[in-house]
Amino acid sequence: MSNELLGLCFLIVNFLCVVAVYRFFGVQGLFVWVGFSTVIANIQVVKTIEIFGLTATMGNVMYGTLYLVTDIMHEKYGKDAARKSVWLGFFTLVATTLIMQFALQFTPHETDIAQPAFETIFGVLPQIAAGSLLAYMISQNTDVYLYGWFKKKFPKDNQLWIRNNGSTMISQFIDTLVFTTVAFYGMFEMDVWIDIFITTYAIKWIVALADTPFVYLAKKFHPTKSVS
Repeated sequence: MSNELLGLCFLIVNFLCVVAVYRFFGVQGLFVWVGFSTVIANIQVVKTIEIFGLTATMGNVMYGTLYLVTDIMHEKYGKDAARKSVWLGFFTLVATTLIMQFALQFTPHETDIAQPAFETIFGVLPQIAAGSLLAYMISQNTDVYLYGWFKKKFPKDNQLWIRNNGSTMISQFIDTLVFTTVAFYGMFEMDVWIDIFITTYAIKWIVALADTPFVYLAKKFHPTKSVS
């Protein structure tokens, strides 16, 4: 299966998971997804792939689900809930980075097979995490602000796609610029960095556009507020 076709399937699966966790677990499920996806996206981003003839990093789709979640929260539970989810993601990434740096310091047993893989994945995490944390806080708070602004300008239900795409696409551009500049500083030649930036934003733009039907679907759900 080609990366392009696999990417389409991957995108659908990610969004369906968000909708499913909201349908079955309500707003608590969305908070759990924020913590989960923040960590997974920053692990996936270590892997580079070729898609549509350009170099890209993994993690863009998973990271894009965070914007879907904050938009759902803002739409159904208000700005404060959306901001709370942003801070939850921030704390999760900080805690993961700190704990895994400690884990790397333990001397592995002679039969251990995990240390090299841990070092490959989490050894570069501090720089990636720094870029991600900065980009995350700037772009996610921008997204929350812009969604509120668009909601005032376009408050009708049939204008949901405007506030969803408008807020996400602008904040994703900011996120991509900040993240690729900080996280990949010194790692790639300029031409590769440009490829990564263009492809990363293009993928995020497509992801932002593709999540619109799922926002409409989630808006129709009325899950219970507590988990029994």
